[in-house]
Amino acid sequence: MRPAIFSLLLLGLLSTASAAEPRWYKGNTHTHSLWSDGNDFPEMITDWYKQHGYDFLAISDHNVLQAKEVWMSEPAIEKRRRILGKTTMEKYRARFGDEWVTTRVKDGVTEVRLKKLEEYRPKFEEPGKFLIIQAEEITAGFGKIPIHLNGVNLREEIKPVKDLSSIQEVMRANLKMVNEQSQRLGIPMLSHINHPNFRWALSAEDLAAVLEENFWEIYNGHPTINYPGDASRMGHEKIWDVANTLRISEFKAPPLYGVGTDDSHRYHGEENGPGRGWVMVRAASLDPAEIVKAMKAGDFYASSGVTLDDVSFKDGELRIRIHAEPGVTYSTQIRGTLPGYDATTRPAPPVADDLHPPRLLYSDDIGKTLATIEGTEVVWKPSGKELYFRAVITSSKPYANPSFEGQKEMAWTQPIGWKK
Repeated sequence: MRPAIFSLLLLGLLSTASAAEPRWYKGNTHTHSLWSDGNDFPEMITDWYKQHGYDFLAISDHNVLQAKEVWMSEPAIEKRRRILGKTTMEKYRARFGDEWVTTRVKDGVTEVRLKKLEEYRPKFEEPGKFLIIQAEEITAGFGKIPIHLNGVNLREEIKPVKDLSSIQEVMRANLKMVNEQSQRLGIPMLSHINHPNFRWALSAEDLAAVLEENFWEIYNGHPTINYPGDASRMGHEKIWDVANTLRISEFKAPPLYGVGTDDSHRYHGEENGPGRGWVMVRAASLDPAEIVKAMKAGDFYASSGVTLDDVSFKDGELRIRIHAEPGVTYSTQIRGTLPGYDATTRPAPPVADDLHPPRLLYSDDIGKTLATIEGTEVVWKPSGKELYFRAVITSSKPYANPSFEGQKEMAWTQPIGWKK
């Protein structure tokens, strides 16, 4: 090939590559299957997400990757289903056929072999259309306090470290194993701290101090995550604002980014089903490395129902364009913390059998509402002095099958304005 022709071809390829714009991809990084405490086969779960418009999925079973031989008895499978009707096995066979199902009889009981990820992945993945990312919910603890975090895009199973000198040390030790695996294998991975108010396990101070982590669940669809908090314990919104304020002002560290997830365990019509929380990631392509890269850059938002057509911070202005549904109204709160905030704390009223005393409550200066904007077009110009700010969008649409009283569909943008 002549050099001139080759140069023209190369220029064309470069032009095509440079013209490719990042796009939004919808995904869930936290859900469960029969491999741990879920009640359906991973193929059935993956099929649900693909059929419901998701672009990527990470099934994150407790302390296991779907990479070894596991058998489960049919009675044990059916026992997990709480809604009567077709059995789990009948649904499974109807969807994938008898030839796909591998069974054996052991001690007079029929057992089913759970398919490995490498076996069922080819049935669902399509370049640019649907992606499965390998994940694990690393399930550790400190005494009776559950400490759960997700490792996303893992290659090796991680055995959790438990009961070290403190809650924070347990968090650090497990997060370091994700980071070590990523560095050793040269593969982008991320972790996120899960449901801090599940059994009231983790405090805002824990999330602030453990700098090995940069992600946490602002929304988790499980009904026991205590998103609103109570009189003695902060809800998720305040936890995020306190942790970010402490990180930026005291630890001189970046804030936490918030993810939305399902944490689904039930797939037969019960409560705590799929489709309750997700992330929308703006990435260059539907590739695990690109998804992780975009999330680490903060180019994503969390949602429990509200869709954003665009969110940007350019020329000193925050702009959000909300995808409107007919008959639904939207209110956006800009929340943040200003310099000179009231840093005083007060002890929270004690709660019997609280696993994590003492509790502290913080002033309203932390995560205060800086502006409220109604409608689907949000334009807001910060002063430039904010430690950080973020937007939380609430719709007038009631949440189907709510996980807390009065829940409405929402979306959360990432904290910005902290890079000075």
